[in-house]
Amino acid sequence: MDLLEREGVLQDLTGHLHDAVSGPGRLALVRGEAGIGKTSVVNRLARLADPHIRVLVGACDPLATPHPLGPLVDLAPHLGRAARTALTGALAGTCRSDEVFDCLLADLSSYPSLLVVEDVHWADEATMDLLRYLARRLPSVPALVVVTYRDDEIGRTHNVTALLGTLAGYSWVYRHDLAPLSRRAVAQLATGHAVDAEQLYQVSAGNPFIVTEILAAPDEPIPATVREAVAGRLAGLSDAARGVVDVLAVLGRRVSLPLLAGMLPASEEALDEAVACGIVRTDEHVTEFRHELTRLAVLESVPAAYRLRVHRQVLTAMQSRPVAADDLALLADHAEGAGDVTAVLEYAPAAAAHAAASGAHREAAAQYARALRYADGLPPDQHTFLLEGHSRACLLSSRLDEGVTSRRRAVQLRRDLGDRLREGEDLRWLSSWLWPAGRTVEARRTGLDAVRVLEALEPSRELARAYLNLCQLACYGHEGVSVATAYADKAIALGERFGDAGAVVQARFHAAAARMLSEGTGWEDCEQAVSSAMAQDLPEDAGLLALTMCWLTALQRDAARTAAAVNRAEVYCLDRDLLSYLLCTRAWGSWGLLNRGLWPQAADAARNVLSHPSSPPVVRALALTVLALVRAHQGKAQVWPLLEEAASLVDSDCLLDTGLGWEARVEAAWLAGDHERVRTEAQRGLDALADRTHPWLSGPLACWIRRVGGTPPQVAAAGPYALELAGDWAGAAAQWDRLGCPHNAALVRLSGDAPALHQALTAFEALGARPSVARTRAVMRTHGVRPIRRGPRAATLANPYGLTIREMDVLKLLHEGLSDAEIAARLYITPKTAGHHVGAVLIKLGVHSRQEAARKLHHSER
Repeated sequence: MDLLEREGVLQDLTGHLHDAVSGPGRLALVRGEAGIGKTSVVNRLARLADPHIRVLVGACDPLATPHPLGPLVDLAPHLGRAARTALTGALAGTCRSDEVFDCLLADLSSYPSLLVVEDVHWADEATMDLLRYLARRLPSVPALVVVTYRDDEIGRTHNVTALLGTLAGYSWVYRHDLAPLSRRAVAQLATGHAVDAEQLYQVSAGNPFIVTEILAAPDEPIPATVREAVAGRLAGLSDAARGVVDVLAVLGRRVSLPLLAGMLPASEEALDEAVACGIVRTDEHVTEFRHELTRLAVLESVPAAYRLRVHRQVLTAMQSRPVAADDLALLADHAEGAGDVTAVLEYAPAAAAHAAASGAHREAAAQYARALRYADGLPPDQHTFLLEGHSRACLLSSRLDEGVTSRRRAVQLRRDLGDRLREGEDLRWLSSWLWPAGRTVEARRTGLDAVRVLEALEPSRELARAYLNLCQLACYGHEGVSVATAYADKAIALGERFGDAGAVVQARFHAAAARMLSEGTGWEDCEQAVSSAMAQDLPEDAGLLALTMCWLTALQRDAARTAAAVNRAEVYCLDRDLLSYLLCTRAWGSWGLLNRGLWPQAADAARNVLSHPSSPPVVRALALTVLALVRAHQGKAQVWPLLEEAASLVDSDCLLDTGLGWEARVEAAWLAGDHERVRTEAQRGLDALADRTHPWLSGPLACWIRRVGGTPPQVAAAGPYALELAGDWAGAAAQWDRLGCPHNAALVRLSGDAPALHQALTAFEALGARPSVARTRAVMRTHGVRPIRRGPRAATLANPYGLTIREMDVLKLLHEGLSDAEIAARLYITPKTAGHHVGAVLIKLGVHSRQEAARKLHHSER
């Protein structure tokens, strides 16, 4: 398993080891909080060490009275006789400690060694003296000494602090901090797990131990191992320090020191003790738990009556001074904890509005939900206002079901109140989010209802947005340029009249997008609209347009443009907490990877989307389809269950809107050799498209009918599909090459001459497209074309696979299960270079994974 974001430290340590064993020796300090991965790093370093280096590992134990020289006792069996004898004598009281130190130094001088001493924050005095002794004399021995310790548990008077002072003047001592994992690394670890990666990052603060424990027990609010670890730390605290920790747990994530002092006078010494044990930390005038999950574990053990009393005290204290916007969320939390409904309904909506204005949509959704728990007694208009705010925040944070439910209730309440303007606005919002929910028929019906309600009133900004919604649905549903443009013109006119820049830029974009889908023109207009929305700081409008560009480029199979669009949209949506748009972007990114022939990466990206518990139905359908196509291309089973599950999530119209559904089913049938099903599925798709104009959807379906010997109907076809239907396979293949779609190009070449068939076979083999390879060989046999067998070049004749010496070294390390970073450290190359070598090995061996490469080496050596 890769150690994420530890490659730099491992490479540094490996370099230290390489230099130390050839002299002079070195000492490396590896430090970080509990659970940060210090042991994992040193264990990996030991695995990376060359076989001629002796590895000695000892650890200090968290005992009330530490064993003298405990680490040395651990590694004694691997020392020479003199060192073992001296250690035995020292422990029995018949030998001085300095004699043990001398013998250990002599032992290290005789053999290149890696000496690891773990957890020196628990070390006894004799071990600390040993480290001081060795550190001073290391330049004379061929050894790297690695010392690990928790920097969150040492204070100003700790023995480790004194040791660090001693080592400060030694130039051969190196310091390495292990930082918490980034959001990206946590998301990578969460891939394949049904958890929200952002929430996982928030509660863990990137601590690898907490992350892995949550992933191992995702259904437990607090994993038992985390709860036990926290309890173990608390057990050693004094009553005063435990009282401080309990109060801090109730107070929240970040607590000002003046507020804590007001709650617990004379708490400074107790707080210092809590900081020293690593539970909390202080930063200027604020104290906080190191991890939110730790706070929750402590809070769980605080008696309910005590929590209630603290909540009431802090609420009173905070209400007695001016309330800042940043305090609203904390006030709402304490109000609920104190059971003060009036205060909840005052602070929670205000906190939600502040979070929404800051772009923190998940926080806004949580605060609106808090207010709604106590909203039954509110006047209907206030209750509806909360529902509308909750719905909007939920929809933007991809809590689709909750958002749609709240919006439906808001529609009914506005109708009961006779508020037609707000009713129409709520209907428009409901319509716009029914489409990603996969309910396209209801989305269009609701959108028309919104327009009918609003057209009966005076012209308004709300009507502009209702027209825009129908323009969007017309574009996504491929209803034609004239329909989308008619709605766009109305939205633009009203948007300009009422100063709604977002409605104007979106209408212009979707009108251009409809032209691009139907006629192939409008790209520049779409790009200009995206840039304009971003420049005007219209985050929700710009986020949607950036996402839609991913859809447009992917539908047109333009690999370069898709990659650029996905990268732009992902960065933009991440920065603005637009989770719904982000998940859609990543789903289209998986489709782009599929088109480029990067099938393992496409499958990983699709699984990442599917593992997120908030992925909307349309997004899940798209990701399932990508997974199905990857499996079909690779000749694996369980293709159709994935396609059927995708189809079951959305309306049939919505399946068409994704641009994948029908074509995926047709291609899966062809790869399985079922030509009858190819014709049936393709015709079903064409029948559904009969009243629509989308050459990038109808074109491929017609081509598939032609490829299995049928006569396709006359339909609109775009780009390479039009060329193929016209019989110009060479032109179509060249265009697919320019678009960056190797599998599509190879498919077209199956209709070509002998060189084209050879080219197709080579492409399919490189992609690992086993069914397509078999189909190509069958076509070649039918046409009497013999595959060309090329012998190895002279430079590679010595190796049966044509591997270079360096590539053989890499293959052997793959057999050991090492990652790119580990291979880089072992061979003293960069991880990027190691990755290039791994890729070359996989290609030359004709395999598709590191495990297959390792198995191939194993079989060749038997």
